[in-house]
Amino acid sequence: MVKTEYLEKAQVLIEALPYIQRFNRKIIVVKYGGSAMVDENLKRQVIQDVVLLKLVGFKPIIVHGGGKEISRWVGKVGMEPRFVNGLRVTDKDTMEVAEMVLGKVNKGLVTLVESLGVKAVGISGKDGALLNVEKKYSNGEDIGYVGNVTSVNPKIIEDLLEKDFLPIICPIGLDKNFDTYNINADDAACAIAKAVHAEKLAFLTDIEGVYLDPNDPSTLLSKLFVKEAKELIDNGNVGGGMIPKLQNCIDAIEEGVSRVHILDGRIPHCLLLEIFTNKGIGTAILRKDEIKDYDVQ
Repeated sequence: MVKTEYLEKAQVLIEALPYIQRFNRKIIVVKYGGSAMVDENLKRQVIQDVVLLKLVGFKPIIVHGGGKEISRWVGKVGMEPRFVNGLRVTDKDTMEVAEMVLGKVNKGLVTLVESLGVKAVGISGKDGALLNVEKKYSNGEDIGYVGNVTSVNPKIIEDLLEKDFLPIICPIGLDKNFDTYNINADDAACAIAKAVHAEKLAFLTDIEGVYLDPNDPSTLLSKLFVKEAKELIDNGNVGGGMIPKLQNCIDAIEEGVSRVHILDGRIPHCLLLEIFTNKGIGTAILRKDEIKDYDVQ
């Protein structure tokens, strides 16, 4: 008699089959950040998820942050942080530290992916003129070398995908004067997903997803249409850091990305649970006409 636990494993694989068929050879952009970057066990699990996506026929792209690591190194070298409207001011010295730290994080992720048997290439938005930016202001105030993405040249990503590499991208770009700017990783991931016509964009965060009531965890929304997402913002039902994240989701959907996922990166293998199971674990933002595709059976 076959043990129940083995049958359950087989059932999980069967449940995943229609999703594998649906998204085979499709591009998935994963914005990797938060606690999942700091905890070594979570880091390995996230990378295992992405490697598995690659090996079953998806075309994943990782866009990573590194804010916590940058803060640690800024303090390590004895620099005094300065903030405007709650945002760190990135002067030339801070930008230099940020670029070095993000480069270190980038190559660490490349090494981890390679150790799991998949070929990866780490690049920044400066490579191949991938991310072009302009200076970002905070309520009209100068916050230094922080950039808004103005255009994306996806050719280098397309070339890497065509050659079967997994691109790992750190969010640094150049302005028209070829000055270096740090970019919010959510913004970079959103811009890249739109430029490469990604099927999915997944944000790994430190929250479970989007709540109808931010003070009530039981109101987690597993599915959210663009119209509803806009209403949540307009009605003031979401606040803080969720507003720009949700706005990025809306922008991505309206620019052609089929669906966007907000996931809790603190949950082991959250990517696989959201992408390959019927229920999922985070919040999926999608167009109204995508409902049938979302409910793959």
